[in-house]
Amino acid sequence: MANSAPTVAEAERFETDQAISLKAKDIANLIKHSKHFIVFTGAGISTSAGIPDFRGPDGVWTLRKQKRDAPSKATSTLQAIPTPTHMALVKLQNRGLLKYLVSQNCDGLHRKSGIAPEMISELHGNSNREYCRDCGKEYIRDFRAVAPYTKTVTDHRTGRKCSMPGCNGVLLDTIINFGECLFEQPLKLAREHGKKADFCLVLGSSLTVPPACTIPEIAGKSKRGKLGICNLQSTPLDHLVDGESMRVFARTDDLMIAVMGHLGLEIPQFVLRRQLTVKLVMGERDRNQVILQGVDVDGTPSTFLKSVRLEGCRRPAVTEPFTLSLRMDGQEELRLKLELEFMGNYLEPNVEIVHSTQCSERLYLLEYSPYTREWQVVAKDYSRPSAQ
Repeated sequence: MANSAPTVAEAERFETDQAISLKAKDIANLIKHSKHFIVFTGAGISTSAGIPDFRGPDGVWTLRKQKRDAPSKATSTLQAIPTPTHMALVKLQNRGLLKYLVSQNCDGLHRKSGIAPEMISELHGNSNREYCRDCGKEYIRDFRAVAPYTKTVTDHRTGRKCSMPGCNGVLLDTIINFGECLFEQPLKLAREHGKKADFCLVLGSSLTVPPACTIPEIAGKSKRGKLGICNLQSTPLDHLVDGESMRVFARTDDLMIAVMGHLGLEIPQFVLRRQLTVKLVMGERDRNQVILQGVDVDGTPSTFLKSVRLEGCRRPAVTEPFTLSLRMDGQEELRLKLELEFMGNYLEPNVEIVHSTQCSERLYLLEYSPYTREWQVVAKDYSRPSAQ
């Protein structure tokens, strides 16, 4: 916390564009020829999205140590747009170059940007993710799924209950507060990939918080592994980097834009991607229901809607799963017009989908550009994920 930060933060260093480009070329070459390339990220990769870091000159802990107020211009993690660094990592993942990502960040931007769930260890949690204490079921939310901590920082109850049939267990946030143990599985996977890595690139981390900081150390001390670090301040692991060209004093966006240029890869623009299942349940005496549920790519329930309105019905559904009554009145097919209202973190407008009652269940892929404020909707036959 604040006690872990110096009263006066170390000055940030900025290398020239030419120096960054030369080092980026060496880093790109290592990425291209590595067999198991991993990345370790810290708060520094999100500062250009408006989210402050912790130990920089205007970092959260630094200001608290100096008894100064945090800047009011900070962007909410819910409204922050993933940075060029986030999107470059998505591209490297999709091209098969990035084998695993380890992050200390709780802002949820990696998952939102398009990093697959099985490709990342969020060691300190995710402020948009909660889980059931009883059955372990996870939930992704478009709101802060964090406990109020009114009694103690170890009380992680969010106030919601598990919706799995027969469970109704207490939901807990995934945030790791100071003094708490990390979740076993993400840490285990991070260590395994740290041992396998032949190149580990650290982006925007002071590398001062254990046990997370031991992951790059594993790679740096390995005989077959190489370590690179991009951070504006010095770190305790600088002596382990593989030569001067692997220690970059720069903003992570500046480095990753240069790296991607040397790799000949374009950094994609951020697109908010959501998935929605629409299921038709036929009942006796024309007591039918249409049920809508947001899902993540691995089948995890995902909350991103405020309400669903069916044309012809007076009242919208406002609780999950969104359930609406439907009368067929003897008709073989109806084309249901469903108006979706979103949380609005990116000023998403409502969108209408049209669902045929001849399809019992369908998956809708929703893609939204925060730059044009337009939705693209694609319907697909639904194959239920095996993950619970």
